[in-house]
Amino acid sequence: MSYRTDRRRRQINAKGRPMQLMRPDKSASVTVTAYAPPPQAITLEDGVSVAPFAAQIAATDTAAASYTPARGDWLMDNGRRYTVTDAVPVYDGPALSGWSLIAKGVNNDVTSGLG
Repeated sequence: MSYRTDRRRRQINAKGRPMQLMRPDKSASVTVTAYAPPPQAITLEDGVSVAPFAAQIAATDTAAASYTPARGDWLMDNGRRYTVTDAVPVYDGPALSGWSLIAKGVNNDVTSGLG
């Protein structure tokens, strides 16, 4: 493992929090440690301000569960459900070191659509 991957993993573990990444049909899920920096840009959607939710995760969490993040997955964070709009792999040379997830909030009710 290179120093870049090690540094990324240390930052995620130090500043991150547990989140659950799952398929919308609930066929698979994995608990990951994700670092979500404060939102930087706010856009207007239907007259409401919306900030994209970005989270960084290490590849070790997803690889251990044989889970590859994909567009449309749900990311659960502290009672909020987000839909992944983009899952970008992060490489350190030829090795996958993590994922950058861009998501959009669906609603603040965890029970909605999960039962």
